Amino acid sequence: MEINTYNHPYVTAEVTAQGLLFDNPEQVVQCMVYLYYQGYEKIIFYQHHFPADFFQLSNGKLGEVLQKFSNFRMRLAIIGDFQNLQSQSLTDFIRESNRGNWAHFVSSLENAL
Repeated sequence: MEINTYNHPYVTAEVTAQGLLFDNPEQVVQCMVYLYYQGYEKIIFYQHHFPADFFQLSNGKLGEVLQKFSNFRMRLAIIGDFQNLQSQSLTDFIRESNRGNWAHFVSSLENAL
């Protein structure tokens, strides 16, 4: 895992790795807390860092992580292909998240920044 740092408009950590990084929400939260205490205000992850079931709203994994980011007032962007989702509830959830200020689901690093 590598961390690329960007400084505009927030101190942002882009977490890069080729494959799966997290098996459960606790691992995501540990990474977030570590980066929070390093002075980062926003974290960028990639969709492939998470197992497929992470994006099934019924299991609560995504909600648990987003709640922790909100509690720490840490911004989050997840880069991936969220255009052709099978789940209408996830599509609605992503649309509502993207309207807010804390969690965004985007298609590119440029959009994440």
